[in-house]
Amino acid sequence: MPTLTPPQDCQSMRDLRVQIDRLDRQLIGMLVRRASYIDRATELKPGEGLPARIPDRVEDVVQKVRDSSQAAGMDPDLSETLWRILIDWSIAREERVLGPE
Repeated sequence: MPTLTPPQDCQSMRDLRVQIDRLDRQLIGMLVRRASYIDRATELKPGEGLPARIPDRVEDVVQKVRDSSQAAGMDPDLSETLWRILIDWSIAREERVLGPE
C-alpha cells in the first residue's frame, strides 16, 4: 500500500487528487475487508442462535463510531449517517444467507 503524501506537501490540485484517489482505493480495500468479517458472521451466527439484525449491537457500533469520530475531529453526525448505511448494507448481506428474522 503506497504511502500517502500529506496534504500540505501537495503542490497542485493534480497532486492532491492523486492522493485522494489513492486514499479512496485504500478505503475501498478496508470496506472489502470489513465485508469479509460480515461474511464470516453468517457462518458463526447460526451456531450461536443469533439473527442478522441485533438492534443493541447496531446502536453499540454507532455509538463507538460517533465517539471515535468526535475524538478524531470528524463530524459524528456524518459518521453516524455513513455507518448506518454500511450497517444496513451489512445486515442485508447477512440476511441473504441467514434469511430475515
